[in-house]
Amino acid sequence: MKNYTNLKRLCTWLLFLTAAMSFAQTKVSGTVNDQKGMPIPGVNVVLEGTTKGAVTDFDGKFSIDNVEDGTYTLKASSIGYANYTQSITAAGSDVVLKITLAEDTESLDQVIITGVVNPRSKIESSISVTSMQPATIKQSAPRTTAEIFRTIPGIRSESSGGEGNANIAVRGVPISSGGSKYVQLQEDGLPVLLFGDIAFGTADIFTRFDYNVKRIEAIRGGSASTLTSNGPGGIINIISKTGKNEGGAIGTTFGVDFNSFRTDFDYGSKIGDGLYFHTGGFYRAGEGIRETGFTANNGGQLKLSLTKEFESGSVRVYAKYLNDRAAAYLPMPIQVTGTNSDPDWSDAPNFDATRGSLHSANLTQTLGLGADGQRRRGDVTNGMNPISTSVGIQANFNLGDDWKVSNNGRFSSNRGAFVSPFPAEVASASAIADSFGTGSTLQFTDGSAVAGSSLVARVHMFDVELDNFNNFMNDLKLSKSFDNVDVTVGYFKSIQDISMSWLWNSYLQEVNDDNARLINVFDATGGALSENGLYAYGVPFWGNCCQRNYDTQYNVSAPYMNVTLEANENFTIDASLRYDKGRVSGSFTNSVQTVFDVNNDGVISAPEQSVSTIDNANPTAVDYDYDYVSYSLGLNYKLNDAQAIFGRYSRGASAKADRILFSGLDYLNGDRINALDFINQAEIGYKRGFENGAIYATAFYAKTEEEGGFEASTNSIIENDYKSLGIEVEGFYRFNDFSLRGAVTWTDAEVDSGVNEGNTPRRQPDFIYNLIPAYDFGKERQNSVGLSFIGQSKAYAQDNNELVMPGFLIVNSFINVGITKSLNVNLAANNIFDSLGITESEEGSIVEGQTNIVRARPLPGRSISLTLQYQF
Repeated sequence: MKNYTNLKRLCTWLLFLTAAMSFAQTKVSGTVNDQKGMPIPGVNVVLEGTTKGAVTDFDGKFSIDNVEDGTYTLKASSIGYANYTQSITAAGSDVVLKITLAEDTESLDQVIITGVVNPRSKIESSISVTSMQPATIKQSAPRTTAEIFRTIPGIRSESSGGEGNANIAVRGVPISSGGSKYVQLQEDGLPVLLFGDIAFGTADIFTRFDYNVKRIEAIRGGSASTLTSNGPGGIINIISKTGKNEGGAIGTTFGVDFNSFRTDFDYGSKIGDGLYFHTGGFYRAGEGIRETGFTANNGGQLKLSLTKEFESGSVRVYAKYLNDRAAAYLPMPIQVTGTNSDPDWSDAPNFDATRGSLHSANLTQTLGLGADGQRRRGDVTNGMNPISTSVGIQANFNLGDDWKVSNNGRFSSNRGAFVSPFPAEVASASAIADSFGTGSTLQFTDGSAVAGSSLVARVHMFDVELDNFNNFMNDLKLSKSFDNVDVTVGYFKSIQDISMSWLWNSYLQEVNDDNARLINVFDATGGALSENGLYAYGVPFWGNCCQRNYDTQYNVSAPYMNVTLEANENFTIDASLRYDKGRVSGSFTNSVQTVFDVNNDGVISAPEQSVSTIDNANPTAVDYDYDYVSYSLGLNYKLNDAQAIFGRYSRGASAKADRILFSGLDYLNGDRINALDFINQAEIGYKRGFENGAIYATAFYAKTEEEGGFEASTNSIIENDYKSLGIEVEGFYRFNDFSLRGAVTWTDAEVDSGVNEGNTPRRQPDFIYNLIPAYDFGKERQNSVGLSFIGQSKAYAQDNNELVMPGFLIVNSFINVGITKSLNVNLAANNIFDSLGITESEEGSIVEGQTNIVRARPLPGRSISLTLQYQF
């Protein structure tokens, strides 16, 4: 009986203790949203110092049960957002929280996927990387994709060519023949085109920034040599949304002081168990930021993505359709006085350098013979007209036992056109007339005389058909982890077609930015030498060089390997090796002169007596191979959770494509083809995170060995070696509602061979910089205002280092007002002071002490846009 009584008392005490413990425990729950009020799934919510935590579901909800009484620090963290901390007290009553995470691409914990074989945080990566989300991008008020790249440290983006055709360089590595030869532009981890400097078909022409973009990652130097082909200087990766975060937006943008209308939209959502979709795109129409006399920008883009997540991985299929027309702005006449070392650049008579263009409503059609020898008509209003249809698939799976496999593949059907007037010569009317023979005269097409002192442009119409730019890209990776060693082997495969026809004509027109009039030329006897401004079917001023057709294919196979060793929890070593093997096949054909009644009027006019056409009877066969080995070695040492230093040495190469054709080489022997340009690079960097910001600093060195490539605008082969060293610094800091971000790059570059040895490479400034202050205000910080300062120091026009292009500062501004929680209006001004910024010049010197007219490409002037956006 006594034992029974004791057992009864023990049970009573146990029940009491259990009840007391239950009353002393609390449930902590809530929701996590972004600054737009949209739920964020996958957020880690933990109580620091305990083992308790949770992960938010698709609706952003979390719940942590059985929290004992006490005071805790709750921490919420997610990739791409600033960490959130809050002190909470558990005292028996449930705690319900509403957490808002702010976007943060500067965090050292930000995981990157570009230039690494497996995703890694910034602080653990031995590379220089910048990550930008759309909210950050909008602060610089960009008008084109190339203008976005101007805020990336180390990247020099000459964004004066319009929506494409930009020259993009990195860390003093030169722009020897246009495009982005050493910087690869990617979409979702695959190259847009295999080569970045295809004449009239650069990768940025086939790329558009819109609401589909989740973020942009850019690496300079580093592992770019071994993790991609033809991009040893850097990779700019445009990463798309997947729909995992439900929501979308629709926005309409108007040009306030220029003719433009654009609508963007996107939406993504969960549509099933682990199944997500996203779609978005844009359509726009208008004359654009320069005067052309017609609707120069007209077209749009549509993207679609479907992602399925499994227990051990995911599969994503995606598609893109792009059909857009945008004006291509080539060099324009600009007046220069003073001296080569201290020139004064200003508007040429009747031509506004920041608003004008050589386009005219009087020259929208160009007639000639096509690649098949038959009559065809080119449409100048097409400008840069990319037409692209892409379908791709990404798959990532954990195979178990620390094995992982991923595959990223895409097929793109690409074609289009590039049509734009190029000023082969700008001179007085009398000088132009004399070039046709003594006694020749000029008249406008209405019969009125052209004053001998007025300026006339000899226009070569760059009329190029992009017949076939199809490509297939596939990157397969297999990884295995062995304790503290990760090994990845991969195989990259690409097949790139390059088929195009150059069908150029020659015209005379007045220098005037308001629908320039065409000009006819007559010989001393009054005989007509031109028709409606056209004086040649071809370009006799350049020796009829450039009626061309080529149809080539580039088949590249590239196995690679990466080994990462975690020597300890702070020190990481990674080494990578890549072997590129290229096979080039096809043919190309030059021009031949013939007599042909092009306009079909039954009369052989003066221009029709010598018509340039494709010499299809005498093609040149192309069949050669090339190969090269790239390697990279990187070290990263984490000093603490907020600081790290890294170093890297790498060697890589970029293969040439079309720019070595028509050079008189033996195209059937790879040993006699100058197909490769090599870069050796070294860098050492420091990363430091603060509670409200971060700073990155990298010192770099690059040595470039070039074999030369053809440049159409100068009709010459550019061949030099180069070397450069410098420092790039990037930083961000937030003071309550005020934020400041910026970057500066100092580069000491020089030509290292040839007659210009020791000179600074053309168009390379010592300093490029940007500074973007912004201020958030309002009850819920729904409003913001800011400025961006983007500039560079002086640079030389050409490698001879005579004519100086002055430094410039472009000031942009924005103001964003949240009308409601979901509706906001944005007013953005680009180049608000209408500054004249010269990015390139065809002439390398002027005659000092007199007025000169040079052909140069300036940045566009002031433009103001208004956007009304609704988020849902």
